[in-house]
Parts: sequence; C-alpha cells; structure tokens
Amino acid sequence: MKIEFIERNGYKASQRLKKVLTDKVNKLGKYFDEDAAAKVICMKQNKLEKLEVTIKSKSSLYRGEVSSANMYDNIDLALPKLEKQIVRAVEKNKKKPRGKGVKTLEVVPFEFLQEQPEELPEVIKKKSFDLAPITVDDARYEIERVGHDFYIFLNARTGRVNVMYRRKDGKLGLIDLHY
Repeated sequence: MKIEFIERNGYKASQRLKKVLTDKVNKLGKYFDEDAAAKVICMKQNKLEKLEVTIKSKSSLYRGEVSSANMYDNIDLALPKLEKQIVRAVEKNKKKPRGKGVKTLEVVPFEFLQEQPEELPEVIKKKSFDLAPITVDDARYEIERVGHDFYIFLNARTGRVNVMYRRKDGKLGLIDLHY
C-alpha cells in the first residue's frame, strides 16, 4: 500500500512515528489490492495533536480522524476505527449481489462559469472518483461511515446520480440529478 504523509500547522512527524504509522497502516493492507493508497495527515490543532487517516481503493474510501494530546494515542484510536469500517464494508459486500460494473461520469463545466466574478471563493481542492451503483439504504450507511455532510452516489435502482446530504435538523435529504 502506498502511504503519503502530510504535516500541517507546524507539526513535524519523527521518523519513529512515521515507521509506527507505516507498520500499522500496512497491516490494514490485507483487506485491499495493491492499488490502495493511504494519506496520513498529522497536524497541530490548538493544544491538541490531530491525526487523519484516509485509505482509498478502487471504489471505497475509509476515513478516521482523532485528536488528543499525544499522536501515538491517536494511532491507537484511529486505526481500530478504520479497521472496523473496513471489516463492516467487507462483510456487507459479501452479502451483496454483484452489479453490472462501475460507471464513470465526466463533468463538463458550463461555458458561462468560465468567467467568474472576483468575489467568488477559489477552488482549493479537487477530488475525482468512480461511482459504483448502490442503493439509497447503502448510501445512508456510507454517509455515516465517511463522516461528511453529503455523499454522492449512483442510484442502483434508477441509474441516476444522487446526492444524500445531512440537513440542519440531523435528518437526511436526497437530491436526484437528471442529466
């Protein structure tokens, strides 16, 4: 598994810490093919040390984020959390019937968006991923697993792109995109 280390907000990871993280993240490699990649972010946040570990494989994304006074404690908290997510997903995939394959969507920007007014914020991060067809119930599980406020997926029943999002009242909303 390829592992990328990122240090932020003045945090400097020692070689020993990187070795411990590499050894422990590589143990999770038994669940993935060789194409899996891990991103480990170590940072200072106020008086705490924060660890974010993201593992991406062909169609899956697993993420764990913890903060404490000690980065080594963070390792012992984040990696079991990740392994639990991975094991749950592996078990769930064993029960699922196999689909027809993965559909990749290409997003083409509208011409009128080329000229942006100065007051719009700059795009500082871009992500791309393949959409695998899943059910709305699976998307509910995934939004909880990744810990984000939204989850984009290809609806297995309709064949259309959907966005599940967390509302301010804590409930979930669903946007069904027609293209």
